[in-house]
Amino acid sequence: MYKIMALDVGTKRIGIAISDYLHIIANRHSYIARDVNSVKTIVNIARENNVKKIIIGVPYNMDGTQGSQAQDCIDFASGIQGFEIVYEDERLTSETAEENLRERKINFRKEKGLVDMESAGIILEQYLSRNN
Repeated sequence: MYKIMALDVGTKRIGIAISDYLHIIANRHSYIARDVNSVKTIVNIARENNVKKIIIGVPYNMDGTQGSQAQDCIDFASGIQGFEIVYEDERLTSETAEENLRERKINFRKEKGLVDMESAGIILEQYLSRNN
Protein backbone atom coordinates (compact mmCIF):
# COMPACT_ATOMS: atom_id res chain seq x y z
CA MET A 1 0.00 0.00 0.00
CA TYR A 2 1.15 3.49 -0.78
CA LYS A 3 -0.01 7.10 -0.75
CA ILE A 4 -0.38 9.57 -3.60
CA MET A 5 1.02 13.10 -3.48
CA ALA A 6 -0.20 16.11 -5.47
CA LEU A 7 1.77 19.26 -6.16
CA ASP A 8 0.57 22.72 -7.11
CA VAL A 9 3.78 24.09 -8.63
CA GLY A 10 3.96 27.87 -8.70
CA THR A 11 6.77 30.26 -9.44
CA LYS A 12 7.27 31.13 -5.74
CA ARG A 13 5.73 28.26 -3.76
CA ILE A 14 4.68 24.64 -4.14
CA GLY A 15 1.56 23.34 -2.42
CA ILE A 16 1.57 19.72 -1.27
CA ALA A 17 -1.31 17.33 -0.57
CA ILE A 18 -1.08 13.63 0.30
CA SER A 19 -3.75 10.95 0.13
CA ASP A 20 -4.54 8.29 2.67
CA TYR A 21 -3.59 4.66 1.92
CA LEU A 22 -7.05 3.91 0.50
CA HIS A 23 -6.74 6.81 -1.96
CA ILE A 24 -10.01 8.32 -0.77
CA ILE A 25 -9.00 11.39 1.26
CA ALA A 26 -6.84 14.27 0.02
CA ASN A 27 -5.07 15.74 3.04
CA ARG A 28 -3.60 19.21 2.72
CA HIS A 29 -0.03 18.66 3.86
CA SER A 30 2.14 21.77 3.52
CA TYR A 31 3.70 24.25 1.16
CA ILE A 32 7.34 24.99 0.49
CA ALA A 33 9.27 27.78 -1.19
CA ARG A 34 10.24 26.99 -4.75
CA ASP A 35 14.01 27.16 -4.80
CA VAL A 36 17.05 25.05 -5.64
CA ASN A 37 16.18 22.58 -2.85
CA SER A 38 12.51 22.08 -3.80
CA VAL A 39 12.91 18.75 -5.58
CA LYS A 40 15.02 17.32 -2.74
CA THR A 41 12.46 18.50 -0.17
CA ILE A 42 9.57 16.99 -2.15
CA VAL A 43 11.39 13.67 -2.55
CA ASN A 44 12.09 13.58 1.21
CA ILE A 45 8.44 14.31 2.07
CA ALA A 46 7.31 11.67 -0.43
CA ARG A 47 9.63 9.01 1.02
CA GLU A 48 8.65 9.85 4.61
CA ASN A 49 4.98 9.38 3.66
CA ASN A 50 5.34 6.20 1.56
CA VAL A 51 4.33 7.96 -1.67
CA LYS A 52 4.74 6.08 -4.95
CA LYS A 53 2.81 8.38 -7.32
CA ILE A 54 3.02 12.16 -7.66
CA ILE A 55 0.30 14.15 -9.39
CA ILE A 56 1.55 17.39 -10.91
CA GLY A 57 -1.03 20.11 -11.48
CA VAL A 58 -0.59 21.63 -14.94
CA PRO A 59 -2.32 24.95 -15.62
CA TYR A 60 -3.40 24.52 -19.23
CA ASN A 61 -4.84 27.52 -21.03
CA MET A 62 -8.64 27.77 -21.10
CA ASP A 63 -8.63 26.47 -24.69
CA GLY A 64 -6.69 23.37 -23.58
CA THR A 65 -3.35 24.41 -25.05
CA GLN A 66 -0.12 24.34 -23.13
CA GLY A 67 1.31 27.75 -22.25
CA SER A 68 4.56 28.78 -20.62
CA GLN A 69 3.30 28.16 -17.05
CA ALA A 70 2.19 24.63 -17.99
CA GLN A 71 5.59 23.96 -19.56
CA ASP A 72 7.30 25.29 -16.43
CA CYS A 73 5.39 22.75 -14.29
CA ILE A 74 6.29 19.90 -16.63
CA ASP A 75 9.94 20.98 -16.67
CA PHE A 76 9.97 21.12 -12.86
CA ALA A 77 8.44 17.64 -12.62
CA SER A 78 11.14 16.20 -14.89
CA GLY A 79 13.59 16.67 -12.02
CA ILE A 80 11.61 14.38 -9.71
CA GLN A 81 13.00 10.85 -10.06
CA GLY A 82 11.94 7.51 -8.60
CA PHE A 83 8.16 8.09 -8.60
CA GLU A 84 5.34 7.60 -11.07
CA ILE A 85 4.49 11.10 -12.35
CA VAL A 86 0.98 11.93 -13.57
CA TYR A 87 -0.11 15.30 -14.97
CA GLU A 88 -3.50 16.69 -13.93
CA ASP A 89 -5.30 19.65 -15.49
CA GLU A 90 -5.53 22.30 -12.79
CA ARG A 91 -7.37 25.11 -14.58
CA LEU A 92 -9.12 27.43 -12.10
CA THR A 93 -7.94 25.59 -8.96
CA SER A 94 -6.46 28.77 -7.43
CA GLU A 95 -9.80 30.55 -7.71
CA THR A 96 -11.61 27.56 -6.22
CA ALA A 97 -9.00 27.32 -3.45
CA GLU A 98 -9.48 30.98 -2.52
CA GLU A 99 -13.25 30.52 -2.49
CA ASN A 100 -12.92 27.43 -0.25
CA LEU A 101 -10.70 29.30 2.19
CA ARG A 102 -13.06 32.30 2.27
CA GLU A 103 -16.00 29.97 3.02
CA ARG A 104 -14.04 28.53 5.96
CA LYS A 105 -13.18 32.09 7.07
CA ILE A 106 -9.45 31.50 6.69
CA ASN A 107 -7.48 34.67 5.97
CA PHE A 108 -5.04 33.68 3.24
CA ARG A 109 -4.02 37.21 2.22
CA LYS A 110 -1.00 37.27 4.57
CA GLU A 111 -0.07 33.62 4.00
CA LYS A 112 -0.42 32.91 0.28
CA GLY A 113 0.95 29.40 0.74
CA LEU A 114 -2.44 28.37 2.13
CA VAL A 115 -3.90 28.86 -1.35
CA ASP A 116 -1.15 26.70 -2.86
CA MET A 117 -1.77 23.97 -0.28
CA GLU A 118 -5.54 24.11 -0.87
CA SER A 119 -4.95 24.00 -4.64
CA ALA A 120 -2.82 20.86 -4.24
CA GLY A 121 -5.69 19.30 -2.28
CA ILE A 122 -8.14 20.13 -5.06
CA ILE A 123 -5.80 18.66 -7.68
CA LEU A 124 -5.52 15.47 -5.64
CA GLU A 125 -9.29 15.29 -5.07
CA GLN A 126 -9.89 15.60 -8.83
CA TYR A 127 -7.45 12.80 -9.54
CA LEU A 128 -8.76 10.50 -6.81
CA SER A 129 -12.41 11.00 -7.78
CA ARG A 130 -11.67 9.96 -11.36
CA ASN A 131 -9.43 7.01 -10.47
CA ASN A 132 -11.29 5.28 -7.62
